[in-house]
Amino acid sequence: MKSIRTFAYAALLTLSAFSFTPTPAAAQEARGSFTLTHDVRWQSVDVSAGQYAFSLQPMGGASQLLVLRSTDGRGAGFMMLVNNTEEAGSSDLARLFLVSKSGKSYVSAMKVPQSGVLLHFIVPPETGEKQIAAARTVAAASSAR
Repeated sequence: MKSIRTFAYAALLTLSAFSFTPTPAAAQEARGSFTLTHDVRWQSVDVSAGQYAFSLQPMGGASQLLVLRSTDGRGAGFMMLVNNTEEAGSSDLARLFLVSKSGKSYVSAMKVPQSGVLLHFIVPPETGEKQIAAARTVAAASSAR
């Protein structure tokens, strides 16, 4: 009788642990696309003008993994770990915030409404005129692969 009680207790403890453990399928992955009309500097990467798709994957805490992929074959793909994030209100459109300096454009932030975050990127000091570009977004639940 004692062994049955011990087994039942162990089974209950195991099931409790599974119910409190987050699963990768429960995390939300944000997806969308945008078009760059001119070359930009994004963190430490030069990104060519063209059409891009992006996905944003939560990495735990405030960190997010941003993956950019060229959809028109004119540019390369990039992965960036973004640690500087803040909560942002939701709106209909994702937005890229560009800063112009000395004839070059730098991505300073990206708003991803379906994730409710604003991602901040490194821009050289002495920034100039700000521009805003809109992106189309699609929310999708990430799947375990």
